[in-house]
Amino acid sequence: MCGIVGILASRPVADILVDGLRRLEYRGYDSAGIATLVNGTIQTRRAVGKLNALAEKLAHEPLVGTVGIGHTRWATHGRPSVDNAHPHFSTQVAVVHNGIVENYHSLRVELEDKGHVFKSETDTESIAHLITDYLQQGLTPQAATAAALKRLEGAFALAIIFTGHEDLLIGARRGSPLAVGYGENEMYLGSDALALAPLTNRISYLEEGDWVELTPGKAVVHDEDGHIVERKIHQTNLSGAVIGKGEYRHFMLKEIFEQPVVIGDTMNALITAENKLSMPPMPFDWKEIPRLSIVACGTACYAGMVAKYWFEQLAGLPVDVDVASEFRYRESPMVKGGAMVVISQSGETADTLAALNYAKKHGQKILSVVNVQHSTIARQSDCVVPTLCGPEISVASTKAFTTQLTVLLCMALHAGVARSHISEAKASEILQALREIPAKINEVLREDHKIQELSQNLADAKDVLYLGRGLLFPLALEGALKLKEISYIHAEGYPAGELKHGPIALIDESMPVVVLAPHDALFEKTASNIQEVVARGGKVVMFTDKVGLANMPTKPFWVSVLPETHPVVMPILYSVPVQLLAYYTALAKGTDVDQPRNLAKSVTVE
Repeated sequence: MCGIVGILASRPVADILVDGLRRLEYRGYDSAGIATLVNGTIQTRRAVGKLNALAEKLAHEPLVGTVGIGHTRWATHGRPSVDNAHPHFSTQVAVVHNGIVENYHSLRVELEDKGHVFKSETDTESIAHLITDYLQQGLTPQAATAAALKRLEGAFALAIIFTGHEDLLIGARRGSPLAVGYGENEMYLGSDALALAPLTNRISYLEEGDWVELTPGKAVVHDEDGHIVERKIHQTNLSGAVIGKGEYRHFMLKEIFEQPVVIGDTMNALITAENKLSMPPMPFDWKEIPRLSIVACGTACYAGMVAKYWFEQLAGLPVDVDVASEFRYRESPMVKGGAMVVISQSGETADTLAALNYAKKHGQKILSVVNVQHSTIARQSDCVVPTLCGPEISVASTKAFTTQLTVLLCMALHAGVARSHISEAKASEILQALREIPAKINEVLREDHKIQELSQNLADAKDVLYLGRGLLFPLALEGALKLKEISYIHAEGYPAGELKHGPIALIDESMPVVVLAPHDALFEKTASNIQEVVARGGKVVMFTDKVGLANMPTKPFWVSVLPETHPVVMPILYSVPVQLLAYYTALAKGTDVDQPRNLAKSVTVE
């Protein structure tokens, strides 16, 4: 959610900190601030709202200093305000914090009784005063930090600077990610390696419970027991150019249009030129897996719901799909010898990570589908099958979703062949259809102006209903979610067969109903649902193919005709018009498409 940047250098760092924070804007925030040491003392600049407000403040009140920390805040404890914005500080310590300190209230009472004066409503300020209290007892900054970390309950990533120590920057993590960057006589901290992309391509990742002391050109990492440990330095391929919008008005539109390429990149990593699967080594034999669990959050969970159909139909493998935030507390019994697939764009989603840890504790093998290959989820998995979609900046997921579907389909086909549930020839047929998907998505994108015209019919709606059957039912849920996320229109997704079990009561002349209805084995039943909606005055937006349109006895109000494709790969193709419909509806309403209100890109704490 929130963003952290820390820099230890021999040059002024204020502008570099703000630039790093701009690269984290996609995570969502409501205030921002930086702190540096000026002549050895802590100086801060903070502002409510977007980073431009902080930049304007710095233009009028510049900050010098060669060591500093910066933060974009998502309000948890305390409303968005300057006093509640990070960094939080005492006379001796400034800190920025992602996460939640669960015992902050008792710490605050204890510290106030000792004479510490608090200026904010936040949980974070208790960290600054707790470390200060240990400093006042004569401990070094390193020892004071180590002592304070042992007192904190909850999840956190921290970056800390200290009065009089211009050659020291300390970072720590528990339950929230933090990366260390290595430069030329400079050192960096970032809650996301993307923030550090223009500065370095040498990154290491703190493990759970680690804290690190950075001095010029050097990092010393301590584990949660205080032992000095080594953490591998990775060469990243992120660059300063990867987050530009280019010719596109929004990141979301750019990322929608990138899908043919990134789906192609992802499938080419998993399919050989001979149309055979080339999957990473699995930590088990598919034939011996009695049951598969899939956990994820949000859009990734809908990818998991599609995968349930694929695994059950193509591999004959029973599958349970769970929202990770429910699974982690349900204390579900795990089948002996089972496996879990966890899906997360960031690889840091808190609920998904907790579900992973529960499953590992109960003997499950873990496969992860992530977009960040060195993320916490990836590192704690037995096998990683990455999505190769590159950084996704818009809060509303698009290319991450379709590359997740690509990976999951390949995984289900791999399982199906291994379990002798489908033949090699059948798998090859579906893989060939998958290979054709990028070209068919390009056909849809070339006609995006037609979907923009359709979107005008949704922009004034108060409520929208999405319907789909079989593999397209999770797409109905995803379409409704996309519309809610970025246009703020209430929308619900339903299986089309449930229409007469309640939702049909909502249908009237003001209710648009979006129906995903390719001409497949279930088409006639879906067509019947469309007739029921039209008969009650409902305005149907139908996504189908030429055969589907030709076989509609009652024509809907608006139709978008998509290319014909193999039924198994339809969810990947039909994702794109659903995304475009949400995008252009939000555009017509004038909402903040890339950073919709109240939402964050990566939910790394509960």
